[in-house]
Amino acid sequence: MTKYDEAFKLRVVRQYLRGDAGLKAVAKRHGIDHGLVSRWAAAYDKHGVAGIRKKHSVYSAEFKLSVLKCMWSERLSIKQTCARFDLREPTSVSRWQRQCHEGGIHALEPRPKGRRPSVMPPISPSAPAPKENDTRTREELLEELEYLRAENAYLKKLDALLKQKEQGQHQTGQKKKHK
Repeated sequence: MTKYDEAFKLRVVRQYLRGDAGLKAVAKRHGIDHGLVSRWAAAYDKHGVAGIRKKHSVYSAEFKLSVLKCMWSERLSIKQTCARFDLREPTSVSRWQRQCHEGGIHALEPRPKGRRPSVMPPISPSAPAPKENDTRTREELLEELEYLRAENAYLKKLDALLKQKEQGQHQTGQKKKHK
């Protein structure tokens, strides 16, 4: 949801452009920042009513780079660049500039939204592949039993070490409290 609807923005911009009052006076009258009025007025001058409408866009890396190159070559401010390219958020241009300086054009690539898929750990190759119980030989069963016993012993040892470490931290915490 937008904070200010299109009708409100249009009313503020027209009031400012008519010359009824200065930038700061119009902003104060409506209880908004004068920078916002300035940005809306510049977008309205350049693009008409479409300049103050809500706009959802995902920009390509090439577009972002062309915006930055234009801004640098013509020595435009971020606000002027936003007005020229009909961009709603000056922070986007600032972010693109920082990303480009830090990581080049590849840093400007749009990132996919949402969570990254989790990477499952690979199944250990040392574990024997399970076979049908009926077809395994005695040696295979003994080998699997030996493997499972070793795995069980390893996990028990790990659990004991973790508990020991936890108790050590707990005791250290109690000593600090009693001092």
